[in-house]
Amino acid sequence: MSELTAGLTTLREDDIAKHLAVAQGLVTRFVVLDQGEGTSGAPIAGTGRRFVSTVSTGSVRRTREIELSKTIQATGSADPLLTPAQHTVLYRVRRGAQVALAISDVFARQSELEPLQARNISAPLQGEEAARFKALLASQAYVSAFSFAAYLKSTVSGEGEQLDGIRAPDFLFDTVQDALKSMIAGIDTAVQGAGDDATLIGRVRGLADLALVGLLTRKARFENLGVFENAHIRVDQDDFTLDGFDAAPGVKSKPLTMSFKKPEEIIGNHIAKYQALKLAKMLMAYDFDRQMNPFVDLGGFLFTFIGDGMPGTGKTILIQMLAGLLNDYCKMAGYAFHYENFGVDQISSYQGKSGQNCKSFINNVLNPRVIGFGTIDDVDQVTAKRSDDRASSGQHEVTAVLMESFAGASTVVRGNATFGMFSNYPENVDDALRQRAGARWLVDGPQTREDYIDIFSLLVGKNHSIPLGEHQLFAGQEIQKAVSRSYGEHDRPKEDGLVAVWERHEKTEGKIETLADVGAYLHAIKLAEPRFTGRAIKNITDAIKMRAMDVELPDAWFETPHAFVHKSYDEKKAMIAELRGPVTMEMICQEINRYADSEFRYADKSDDAAVSEIIRRERQRERAIGEIEKMKGEGTW
Repeated sequence: MSELTAGLTTLREDDIAKHLAVAQGLVTRFVVLDQGEGTSGAPIAGTGRRFVSTVSTGSVRRTREIELSKTIQATGSADPLLTPAQHTVLYRVRRGAQVALAISDVFARQSELEPLQARNISAPLQGEEAARFKALLASQAYVSAFSFAAYLKSTVSGEGEQLDGIRAPDFLFDTVQDALKSMIAGIDTAVQGAGDDATLIGRVRGLADLALVGLLTRKARFENLGVFENAHIRVDQDDFTLDGFDAAPGVKSKPLTMSFKKPEEIIGNHIAKYQALKLAKMLMAYDFDRQMNPFVDLGGFLFTFIGDGMPGTGKTILIQMLAGLLNDYCKMAGYAFHYENFGVDQISSYQGKSGQNCKSFINNVLNPRVIGFGTIDDVDQVTAKRSDDRASSGQHEVTAVLMESFAGASTVVRGNATFGMFSNYPENVDDALRQRAGARWLVDGPQTREDYIDIFSLLVGKNHSIPLGEHQLFAGQEIQKAVSRSYGEHDRPKEDGLVAVWERHEKTEGKIETLADVGAYLHAIKLAEPRFTGRAIKNITDAIKMRAMDVELPDAWFETPHAFVHKSYDEKKAMIAELRGPVTMEMICQEINRYADSEFRYADKSDDAAVSEIIRRERQRERAIGEIEKMKGEGTW
């Protein structure tokens, strides 16, 4: 098992199973010393108070038997069998005790506690060592109580928590077993008299909540929790992750609700659609044991991309298509899929909160135990150019977090997740953030006469008898033909600024045939557009590698889990490598022109917007001068 501080620790089932007997005893029957804070005396009629004896009983220690399985059984009707909900609660309490005991073992191993325990068996510890031993035992008990409460909060699923009439447990921190007994005694008290399943579940969740709050307020009493602070402990079978002392530990992800689109429902956007289809298959090559993707090793993995286009050209439908493909593939393979969008509702007025929200979004998508897809829709609205002093501090925080996460010093690309930024106005996105997008998807919607016939006939439906006319429906949407046609359009540049560079380079240097010619062309682009930096070259070479890895992973590989996705990492890598093609000069020119076109397009749009604003202001000024002269003539100025 890996160290607590070295990333994710996965608890193996045999580490949990060895605590079954102790956990079973905890839910069947044990005895605790009652703290004497229960209800006392008989109620006095007509008042909300109880009769309190004048004789002190503080020194009398009562014992109480806790039989949780019987208490839970008594919460419903007189049926001798447990209901499914009662059984679930009882099972989760027992399993939670096992997990808490296993986590306390990990804490003992990673702190001084284990060697001290071994020495204490042979001869009782003395002096300072004994005090240290006692403090470590208390910290271990605290960790087990926290783990137990966190586990219940995460795995006992229900609507909300019921806090009425229940109180936090009387915590004991002498040993791990004392801590768990005090927690289970608290549950026993809380669920008594719960008349139905919903109340039972609500009270267990409520007690877990109260316990977590109570434990966090007591945290400062324990000195030796540092080793646990950065722990990430995972129990795969229960989909439970504990991240140190996070107050709201791993809440289970809800099923994805989204209207998915099929690729054939998208007209136009051929390159974007093709790359989305490939990206979905690429993500599914991720190996959960090795936590790596062969496409990251072989080159061509797409970690970030930006989709830009006019409003209404199909960016949202593209997100729905990619999420739908991944959702279907993950269901087939039995993998967890996490989709999340970061939007303007995450921008907070509190200092630092927007950055925290964004970091949480990034971490959720990057979770190495899931296939992740994160989108930032309308990225120009949730981020800000660093030079824009009118933007909120929240937008600036989000920009900084995204830049650090997408290509910062600590970014690790495992190949299980991808991020898409989408915008109608990408020229308003900070240059450095935009250049961190590895690929550019121009989402331009339907373009040709055939595209418009296809989209109209698709959207108008079939409730008519109007003839189609001379047209072969959807023939232009056949993806391989459409993509080669779309790539072919980039043999020459499109944007005026880049066309001028291309023609000047062809005239002086001739046709691009060698790597030196490519470098000279790139340098000529740099002179014309200063934002064309080393990162732009990296993005272009990544796109070229992706084209070389432009392997169409056969659909048959994704029909059953054993055909490809459940094979070992090395087998997957070998299968993919066999399909790889060579890099060609045609490919290089197309990718340079595609990327450089987009940079010139953004620069031109930005300049055009500034020019239009100046013209508008000048027109307003001229009109104002005319109005003033008129008012002077009338004597009202």
